[in-house]
Amino acid sequence: MSFNKIIIVGYLGHNPDLRYTDQNTPVCTFSVATTEGKKDDPKGETTTWFRVTFWREKAELAHKYLEKGKQVYIEGRLRTRDWQDRDGITRTSLEVTGSELHFIDNRGLAAAVGASASGHPAVPSEAVTETYPATGTLDQEEIPF
Repeated sequence: MSFNKIIIVGYLGHNPDLRYTDQNTPVCTFSVATTEGKKDDPKGETTTWFRVTFWREKAELAHKYLEKGKQVYIEGRLRTRDWQDRDGITRTSLEVTGSELHFIDNRGLAAAVGASASGHPAVPSEAVTETYPATGTLDQEEIPF
């Protein structure tokens, strides 16, 4: 058995491009950037760019609701593609074929029309937050497992 799955939470680098195949199947492509590291770290930040493609209904949703600079959560399959630039230097592109798409607004909540593109209702962050006693101790009966 093999498994190829990637999860990305990042920001769109440009507005999504929606096209249609000869069979009239929608396909949407856009770039997403993720950044790791800290600004005050001597090594600085590292930004990784992904080229993302969605098909069919999710392609149309991505085109309708996403725009440059918006934050997005994506699940999909990762593949690399080597190509040569104008100077003959071999470059590698990270390409994701998306399977799940969730819109995230500036507060970190799912935001598009009250639901994610997967069809599941958006869940406010306070709905998944549990509070525990301030003492930091729990009775055995309070542990959920």
